[in-house]
Amino acid sequence: MRYCFLLRVREDLLAEYRERHARVWPDMQQALCDAGWRNYSIFARPDGLLVGYVEADDLDAAQRAMAATEVNTRWQAEMSRYFVGLDGRGPDESLELLDEIFHLDDDLTPAANTPAANTPAANGAPR
Repeated sequence: MRYCFLLRVREDLLAEYRERHARVWPDMQQALCDAGWRNYSIFARPDGLLVGYVEADDLDAAQRAMAATEVNTRWQAEMSRYFVGLDGRGPDESLELLDEIFHLDDDLTPAANTPAANTPAANGAPR
């Protein structure tokens, strides 16, 4: 399963947030892997909007597994100061999940990859 989420970092702390993620603790990285987080990326806009992407068999289970680790407790406590809009929750509890509406690999079919299927007429365009 693929998951995409939004969070917002304080714009004035974005550079420091980037620095922290350039040096994520090795035990935190291992805990994420052990909990089932795969292909995990975070992207940032200059205004502090973060877009995260992660693959997991079950995100809820992966989050629960992380919540049970001591390293995650320490990491979340240190990272909370960077975020806005947490309403008393930790960053890991505040992910705004987005609905996936398109994925190229899921939508590709053998017929869609044939040259005849990619002509203007095949795509509904007038001849």
